Amino acid sequence: MRKLKLQMQMSIDGYVAGPNGELDWMTFSLDEKALARLNELTDSSDTILMGRKMTDGFINHWSSVLENPESPLYSFARKMIDIPKVVFSKTVKESKWANTTLANGDIVEEVENQKSRNGKDILVHGGAGFVSSLIQNNLVDEYHFLVNPVAIGKGMSIFGDSYERLNLRFIKSEAFSNGKVELCYEPQKT
Repeated sequence: MRKLKLQMQMSIDGYVAGPNGELDWMTFSLDEKALARLNELTDSSDTILMGRKMTDGFINHWSSVLENPESPLYSFARKMIDIPKVVFSKTVKESKWANTTLANGDIVEEVENQKSRNGKDILVHGGAGFVSSLIQNNLVDEYHFLVNPVAIGKGMSIFGDSYERLNLRFIKSEAFSNGKVELCYEPQKT
């Protein structure tokens, strides 16, 4: 069975976006080591899952990077656009994005269906509400948090109030010259 891997940027105080979805606090510079790590994680996957609210910004961002072939992120952006995406939505019934399909059904059934297919692992980038639903339903197999060297004080969290505790087992960590630290965990089996 394929693994569902969550890759999420967060502030040191645990927020994944500002109160209104702001991302201006993120460190966007990448050194070669950080980019190699992102490529490694991405290359282990052949499907990206995301919530509808994040999809426009995600596709628009990576499409704009593709307008500059000289960008150091060009080949990574190509992957972000080319990898098939499954967009979860309860309201949108037809995909307006290239290389995407919609999932409108029960989140557990839809994710379990994706996991049971042949292929590489599945990567999740967000958004906050969608990821929170995945966590609450115990669907995430690996957590890859890219912790930014900033505390933003308030904002959106992927860890909601609807469960008491999430015990994780440490896999590894890695620090990068831009100040980010990747923390990798998996759910601890009870």
